[in-house]
Amino acid sequence: MSYQCILTEVNQGVGIITLNRPDVMNALNATLCREVGEAVDRFEADEAIGCIIITGGNQVFAAGADIKEMKDQSFADLHRKDFPRIQRDCWRAIEDARKPVIAAVAGFALGGGCELTMACDFIIAADTAKFGQPEIAIGTMPGAGGTQRLTKAIGKAKAMEMCLTGRMMDAEEAERAGLIARIVAVETLAEQALKTASKIASMSQPAVMLIKESVNMAVSCSLDDGMRFERRAFEATFAFEDCSEGMNAFAEKRKPVFKNR
Repeated sequence: MSYQCILTEVNQGVGIITLNRPDVMNALNATLCREVGEAVDRFEADEAIGCIIITGGNQVFAAGADIKEMKDQSFADLHRKDFPRIQRDCWRAIEDARKPVIAAVAGFALGGGCELTMACDFIIAADTAKFGQPEIAIGTMPGAGGTQRLTKAIGKAKAMEMCLTGRMMDAEEAERAGLIARIVAVETLAEQALKTASKIASMSQPAVMLIKESVNMAVSCSLDDGMRFERRAFEATFAFEDCSEGMNAFAEKRKPVFKNR
């Protein structure tokens, strides 16, 4: 498919979405958000794809929402028009995807860009990455998860300070705080993200989906409920052909051949 604000490709069973508005540091507008949601849905429906990457390349992830698009909006405009709905639908497409979605981040991931990374399942960050919610500096506040996902990810005190001051967090602090999975050299970001995603894509997709669902349950339910869900999900994997194949392959000291069923 042809897109206006993103690029897409498939490599080693991985669907890759690259934000592509370099003239405005990949600022998020309605078209970009709609296209990201559509691309995620398309990759989700493709049985040949086992994992998805969202990236902005090696210079910048996304420096925030497109302020030129938003600056003349009134409360009534925002409440009535399409952009909040399009943005919500984009985030929901990422969150509802049963396949893992990885954010590969270099440079600035600010405002809506930071919120977009947090909608993904985990973040691999280059050593140049900087995260922040600077909306307070222009008299407004995060509106797509910045006060909610950031707080769940790094805790109230640090999230409160960042949202109230607009301070940016570098990659090392983000890793210590638990916002990102790991840091890689910027020149290896694409390679390392693809290596991780292709490894996930090579696994049994039904098992991958159950693991993703189980980890997400841990965020939204009690430990007892989460343990109960995990146990039932674990038991369900014994109905998979892939589980039988994986265990037999282990016993026979060979590589398993998963068929995603």
